[in-house]
Amino acid sequence: MTHHNLKNRGKQKMNLREGETPQLEPLPAAGSGQVREKQTAYLSEIIAKVNDLFEGELTENDKLVYVNDVLKGKLLESEPLQQQARNNTKEQFANSPDLKTEILTAVTQALDAHTDMSTQALNSQSVQEGLRDILIGPSKLYEALRETDPTPPEGAA
Repeated sequence: MTHHNLKNRGKQKMNLREGETPQLEPLPAAGSGQVREKQTAYLSEIIAKVNDLFEGELTENDKLVYVNDVLKGKLLESEPLQQQARNNTKEQFANSPDLKTEILTAVTQALDAHTDMSTQALNSQSVQEGLRDILIGPSKLYEALRETDPTPPEGAA
């Protein structure tokens, strides 16, 4: 668009009672929305690239969470990388010698943290119960699982 023309037509009455009144559809249940196209394309691109990196019995979700949540989360905590991202172009940032070091540090920290949390979960009944409570409560595991299979279990109303 190269031009825009705005004219003041003064105050005009908007009669909302004349003619047929359009009906609005009710809002769906909270959390029932679908992933937006941009987000889906973004995640698909990550999955395609990560699939080429890792071997073994790993799901796409394992790989996606590891790269996009775990490692990226650790790297977002890096003050040197924050400063470099603010002060450099993307290409300059990608060529930073600190980036390789910080990625390896993030991998090590993630391994240590997950090993520590997994060991605690395996060795402690109270941690297992706490995880169950979190997963059933605020993490909404039950609701998420029900969304994956639209058929109700036998005997359910």
